[in-house]
Amino acid sequence: MNHQLSLSVLPDGSLLPEWIPVKANLSDSIIDMQNALSQAHDEDRDKWLFDLGFKEQNRELSAPINYFIGLSHLFVEKLSRLPDLELLRHSVKVTLSESERMTLMESLPMMTGAEYVNSDLMTQFWDRLLSTFSELIQRHDGSVASFFAALNPQIHLAGQVFFHLVESKHPKWPFAFMATYSTGMGADGKPMHRTLKKAMHEFEDEQYIKLLSKVQQVSEKSELVNGLIQSGDLFHPVRWDAGEAYQFLKEIPLYESSGVLCRIPDWWKQSASGARLSINLGDKKPSLAGLDALLDFRPGIVLGGVEISPEEARRILRESQGLAFIKNRWVPVDPDKLKQVIDAWEAVKEFEEEGISVRDAMRLQLNPEKFFNLDLSAVDEDISISNGAWLDAMQKKMIYPQKLEPIQPAKGFKASLRAYQQQGLDWLYFMDSLGFGACLADDMGLGKTVQVLAFLSTLKQRGNLLIIPASLMGNWISEIHRFFPELTFFPAHPAYTSYAVYPTSPPCPLSINGVGENTSKKVHSKEKKGSVDLTSGLTSEALEKFDLVITTYALSKKYDWLADYHWHTIILDEAQAIKNPATKQTQAVKRLQAYHRIILSGTPVENRISDLWSLFDFLNPGLLGNRAEFKRFSKELNEDPTAFRRLRRLVSPYILRRLKTDKSVISDLPDKVEMKVFSELTHKQVLLYKKALKDLKEMLENSEGIQRKGVVVSSLMKFKQLCNHPDQFSGTGEFKESDSGKFKRMREICETIFEKRERVLVFTQFKEMTEPIRHFLKSVFLRDGLVLHGGVPVGKRKALIEQFQDDAYCPFMVLSLKAGGVGLNLTRANHVIHFDRWWNPAVENQATDRAFRIGQKKNVLVHKFITKGTIEEKIDKMIEEKQALSDKLISASSENLITEMDNKEIMNLFQLTL
Repeated sequence: MNHQLSLSVLPDGSLLPEWIPVKANLSDSIIDMQNALSQAHDEDRDKWLFDLGFKEQNRELSAPINYFIGLSHLFVEKLSRLPDLELLRHSVKVTLSESERMTLMESLPMMTGAEYVNSDLMTQFWDRLLSTFSELIQRHDGSVASFFAALNPQIHLAGQVFFHLVESKHPKWPFAFMATYSTGMGADGKPMHRTLKKAMHEFEDEQYIKLLSKVQQVSEKSELVNGLIQSGDLFHPVRWDAGEAYQFLKEIPLYESSGVLCRIPDWWKQSASGARLSINLGDKKPSLAGLDALLDFRPGIVLGGVEISPEEARRILRESQGLAFIKNRWVPVDPDKLKQVIDAWEAVKEFEEEGISVRDAMRLQLNPEKFFNLDLSAVDEDISISNGAWLDAMQKKMIYPQKLEPIQPAKGFKASLRAYQQQGLDWLYFMDSLGFGACLADDMGLGKTVQVLAFLSTLKQRGNLLIIPASLMGNWISEIHRFFPELTFFPAHPAYTSYAVYPTSPPCPLSINGVGENTSKKVHSKEKKGSVDLTSGLTSEALEKFDLVITTYALSKKYDWLADYHWHTIILDEAQAIKNPATKQTQAVKRLQAYHRIILSGTPVENRISDLWSLFDFLNPGLLGNRAEFKRFSKELNEDPTAFRRLRRLVSPYILRRLKTDKSVISDLPDKVEMKVFSELTHKQVLLYKKALKDLKEMLENSEGIQRKGVVVSSLMKFKQLCNHPDQFSGTGEFKESDSGKFKRMREICETIFEKRERVLVFTQFKEMTEPIRHFLKSVFLRDGLVLHGGVPVGKRKALIEQFQDDAYCPFMVLSLKAGGVGLNLTRANHVIHFDRWWNPAVENQATDRAFRIGQKKNVLVHKFITKGTIEEKIDKMIEEKQALSDKLISASSENLITEMDNKEIMNLFQLTL
């Protein structure tokens, strides 16, 4: 399998080349080019971006590489078109227009880090190109022309010669042409021009030949210019009809690529796309909600930005010489294209009476010509889709949730929503009202869970389903109890049936875990497990008594009864679990029936083309066509520069993503966000935990005094080690991921961190865990990280810190708490993971502040790992309940707080509660 060079955008705006495996057989020349590009980036990153402008795009190259070749090529092209470049050299200014900036941003391909590319970053890219050129040309001894020739001899700098086309009022000759040469700047700062005829008298023969060399190059490619030279018309003003003017306008790229600049009317630049089929959708509100609702539909013909009737289009087709004068302005007319558009209008007209569904209206943006089975292959961007009043207002609300009416959560909802979270609730409620699937893809730490719980509090319908990774079950249950304890839910999971919560009124008409039908309050039953046969499941009547059923992806393919019920809303957390459409897990989830669907993801789902179809096939089935159709469209992405723009426009209304760096978010967000991360014990950990409990009980019964205190202190350490990984507890083994709940949970978090190319510090109090964690994280980040503990010589620590703080991407550093907790400045990281708890908030905060300190420009997200049902969770609750003692609790000098408990209290503290 070959590897293709791709690019990721890092949070600081730098570009990171990365190799990705591809099935295609790449040519030897492309393989060599990719290797050269990768090596050149390592040598000089800024020059590397500039040098891309002298390369050629190729379909074998990745879309991100081709995109940045196009960006740099635009800069080089604009630079080479400046007539005074040789004079200005390093002080030259090259501007990027607002329309060019927007086109570049909209055309950004699906790539890691695309979310960081905003208007400011695009300006930064452009400024880097300009500053690189300025530095290089200052060091270059020769001419600017020789500088360009060394990089790419096919690029011709603009000379002194200009071609001008202007309108005239002559009825027979509506245009005038003139060739001039520039004589420098006038007193008003504008270029001065003279006709080429005068150059014969002003220049020596050698200068004159050099002046006309670019015109000679053009004449070898253009019959029009060659004829002007042969007739002598090139040396004085001439009058042209519309046909001659049109021929000239079409050849402008040819002239300018040879270094002859053109001055032409603005209308050609604005309407060069010529004829288009226009489709207006959704002026009126449909009678039904959902993607199957029918919208009104009106096709039209647009020529040069002006809408005309089919009759007028046919007249112009008969009479036009390439340009037509319509409504007091000239517009280009390509006869072949106009005929295609007229034929297309007649074909599409048939849909007007029937209307078109909202789903199809959205799909039109992706591939309209194939949707209508049209042959418009001769030209690009033949169809323009415009939204009518209702559809436009609806889409704006989908894209800008701040335009929505605020929705109040239920009274039992206990969280206070931040402004952006309130907008998230409003958006989810609005999407539900439309029956549209919604993807909430906020950055990790912005509170997706609390927004979903707020949304669930507004629903009048019960019968909602939440599907999550098994490792998140504890987190969700904890958040429900914290923020919306009145939510009645049932965890459809064998390990959690004792955690079922029942409605207050009416009484629950079923008996689960020993709770009878006369239950008059919410009950967390712990009496009898397994009385619910989860394989056969609950009846529809029973399910309708719960606001929410929670299960896992693995169980969704095991419990067939989930597919028998028609849910109101299905919510998928960590929705990348269904990114592969071929897996049984994905297929099982997609068989489920629901009115409304929500997916949650901490990563930008629209930036990975391979995953996008499967996610949207669940979210809004049919929106991206079937799998085969989307696969065909995907193949066109590297060949059609407009395809990425159309795809982003199609999916973006269904995705709400806010970043911690968003201006609308950052002012509403604390600089440091702390979150508890609950992990589950694996089967191996449970067995060892129970055995350790049995041993502890026996030792407590057979010890007293100092010996008893030692037993308790050593047990605290052993149970911590067991919660980390059973191999740390036993002192042997391979530290397999499957044996540790914390490793599994850390993978989920770090995969999101890596997807955003962010950096993380991982703290552990155990030196012996630093190397296993490093080895594990290497498999997640696909590159090595750093380790710092007490055994690292002081002299090497500075080099490690500098390496982590360097611009080169270093994704993680694992630190022992004591060695890494003080005296370090690691502000490149914006994530901190406390893999095991020190149980002294002051010590943990000191470690966190390695990232959260002066010089940190990002919000820091702190993940504190807690193993569910173990001593870790119980001591965390003790800390939370006794804040006054939090700085002393379980600190090295205060272990007597636990060691002085009686045996029963100690066993209750260590007891496993699953």
